[in-house]
Parts: sequence; C-alpha cells; structure tokens
Amino acid sequence: MSSTDTTGGQQAALPPVPVFLDARSVFAAGYLSGEGIEIGALHQPLAVPPQARVRYVDRMTSSDLRREYPELAQWDLTEVDIVDDGEKLATVPAESQDFIIANHFLEHTEDPVGTIETHLGKLKPGGVLFYAVPDKRFTFDFRRTPTALAHMVSDHEEGPERSRSQHYREWAELVWEPVEGEGTATEEEKIEAGREYLEGQNYSIHMHVWTQADFLRLILTLRDRAEVGFYLEAASRVGIEFVVVLRKAGPLPAPNPTAPVAMTPPRIREEARTVSTRAIAAARERLTRRRGQP
Repeated sequence: MSSTDTTGGQQAALPPVPVFLDARSVFAAGYLSGEGIEIGALHQPLAVPPQARVRYVDRMTSSDLRREYPELAQWDLTEVDIVDDGEKLATVPAESQDFIIANHFLEHTEDPVGTIETHLGKLKPGGVLFYAVPDKRFTFDFRRTPTALAHMVSDHEEGPERSRSQHYREWAELVWEPVEGEGTATEEEKIEAGREYLEGQNYSIHMHVWTQADFLRLILTLRDRAEVGFYLEAASRVGIEFVVVLRKAGPLPAPNPTAPVAMTPPRIREEARTVSTRAIAAARERLTRRRGQP
C-alpha cells in the first residue's frame, strides 16, 4: 500500500518515518512568545522558549484526570490552571492570547471546524495556533478511512450529534476491537455493546482521523471560509504526527531572539503510541468487567 493512500483499509500501521526536523522544538522556539495556553497537555506539555508563558487548560482538574486515566499512573501530569472545554474555551476572553497550543487534541473534538474558528477568536491579532495531529496511517487508527471534509462541515453546520454514534461505532469496530475474546454474543452485538458503553461514558476517542494531506486540505479550506483571516506559517511531518503553525491576521510581533533549540526526546513519539494502546486496553477491560456484573 502506498504511503500516500487515503482510502483506509490498511492491514497494519506503517512504521514511523525518520525525523529530519524536530518541528515541535524548532517551531516552538521560532513562533511562541508572550502569554498563552496549552490544551490537554496531560503528561507531555510542549517545551516552550523562555519568552513564552503558558497556562494549562483541561476538561478536568489534575486529580480528576488522574482517576480518568489510570494508564498514566507512572507519569507526572501537568498541573491544570483552567478547567474548561478546549473546544469552546468559554472562560477565555476573546483576543486575549498570544498563542494557543493543542497537540493531539483536534482529533478528539466533535467539531474541528468550529474548534479552530473558536481558537482563532481567542487569539490577539497576529497570534499563533500551534497544532500537532497524528497521521492515522502510523497509529491504531490505520484501519479507519480519513474523515471527509464534507462530513466535518456538516458536523459544524448541523451539530456534531448527527454523527456522534457513528464515530463511536467506528472506533469500537476498527480500533477498540470488542469482538475479541470469548462469548456467545455475535460480533455485531459486541460492536454495538462497545459503542453503547463508550458513548455512554463520553469516552475521549479520536472522533476524526486524517493523513498529512487530509489535514492540510482541512486547514486550507478553513482559510478560505473562516471569518477570521489567518496564514499557514509552517508545517512539517514528524514521526507519526503532523505539525502546523497558523498565524491570525494582524500586526506581526518581533521575531524571537535566536536561541539554542531543545530537542524533543525521541522517546516521546513512541510513548504517544504506547500510552494510547494502554488506554484502549484499559477501556476494553472496563467493558469486560461491566459485562460480568449482574
């Protein structure tokens, strides 16, 4: 199968490509300054340069996140400063941030179109969005078909509830694989049980999946339709992920002073795979226990 294929149906995840540019570190050093927020940092906050001051946003307090993700027990979680929905950022004033970081977050959102538009609205003119998303070909999402642009636009215009159950079912069938194991239930019944459980728990899955090309198409489409203008400042593939920097239209800040770039430890990229695999296993174990309860 070609590495540029976007039709889904892979038999296995592709191996990560060599890292020719540590885009997370280089882009952070070059584009982040002032005061901003990072959404969903958990145990892997972005390393930022000295001129960038970050507050951390998540949907739960740090103690609640620890209970929600027992598979992260061996890791130190980033202390949450702001409890808020990262898609809405209702507590963050408009045009108040110099930057917003959201790595491995957009794929979890129900309305990525609306989320990016909201993030743009929270930036000061000239502010920066820093996103990293996994390329589905290199992750546990490899069997899934990339989310169509028309689907994401419809989710934005008609409301994400129109397709919520569809996303959970796809996850249960192609990622979580609740069909594994013994039992008298049919595969269809097991898939539906997985969907029902995950949706009932509002479990944080990858609602949408992209390849590098698919995500770029989404960004360029949004640039043409968004009420708030923005520019694609930088983009690069890094291992299993794709990193982009978007700048909101407005006065440009002075360039960051030249400084040595702290490289992201290579283990971080593989840890993203390992921790996600543990999360899937933990969810599968919870469903198994639930089935055994009277």
